[in-house]
Amino acid sequence: MGFPDHRLPLLFVCAHPAIAMESHAPLMLQVVLGLDAATIAPAFLITPAAMSQRLVRAKNKIRDAGIAFVLPARDEFAERLEPVLAAIYAAYGTGWEDATGADPRTCGLSAEAIKIGRAMVELLPQSAEPRGLLALMLHCEARRFSRRDDEGRYVPLSEQDPQDWDTALIDEAESELAAAAKIGARLPARFQIEAAIQSVHAARRFTGRVDWRALERLYGKLNQLTSSLGARVGHAAVLAESEGAVAGLASLDELAAQEAEWVNDYQPYWAVLAHILHVLGRFEESAEARRIALFLSKDPAVRAFLQQSAVSRQGGLGG
Repeated sequence: MGFPDHRLPLLFVCAHPAIAMESHAPLMLQVVLGLDAATIAPAFLITPAAMSQRLVRAKNKIRDAGIAFVLPARDEFAERLEPVLAAIYAAYGTGWEDATGADPRTCGLSAEAIKIGRAMVELLPQSAEPRGLLALMLHCEARRFSRRDDEGRYVPLSEQDPQDWDTALIDEAESELAAAAKIGARLPARFQIEAAIQSVHAARRFTGRVDWRALERLYGKLNQLTSSLGARVGHAAVLAESEGAVAGLASLDELAAQEAEWVNDYQPYWAVLAHILHVLGRFEESAEARRIALFLSKDPAVRAFLQQSAVSRQGGLGG
């Protein structure tokens, strides 16, 4: 059996069904891509110590149960595909967070993830979800250099100039997403929906506006498939635009009630909460949420953006 990338067999081997599902993707990132627990942990919203323990448990399971790292037969790929794709996306996201490429541990990681994603499409050309993942990564990559201005300042998606995005990557992403739709099931899976969300944002190149209703529908479908914090916070942000700040805040309040342990340390939650509270005129609460978002931000450019935003808004209030 030929593989277009030598890392693909190892990814499928690490997705052995006898290993705990929560350990599949982290194990792949460590064994196949050589990332340490501290680098892997943020992608899974846990501490480096907890990630280290998770990896140790997985390796102990492999040793104690005598699990043989044997490549599965091709007809067994489907049952291992989901964690493999999750690992590729986690690798991409880890590299994406390092916007300047300053961290030697993650420099070039996003490019490698896209390379593996393309190889996965080549390996499984009649499988829709690898194409969805590739489309998602390409759409994000098209905006990579628009996230900072010429002086290195952070530029949020809403303020980026769509004409600065990489048209070739967007066109490739759209082609992969269309191909996935042709061969996929009636109900698209996670990565196809996430790619469709990015496609709606990319359409701003032509329309000059964001179709918030379309995003609301897509996030609704995504949240039926996954309960990830990122998807739910994203849905709340979209609701605030499509149905009003009150609806967005209600969604965040519900999330906080259900996942209090996790949202406390999740920076995007606090950033979106700060924005919505400000829109509602609850300025003191907004300022507190923004301070928490600032504290949780590791990227200096994002911290500077949040700090400047707070100063600007204070000035606008006459304070």
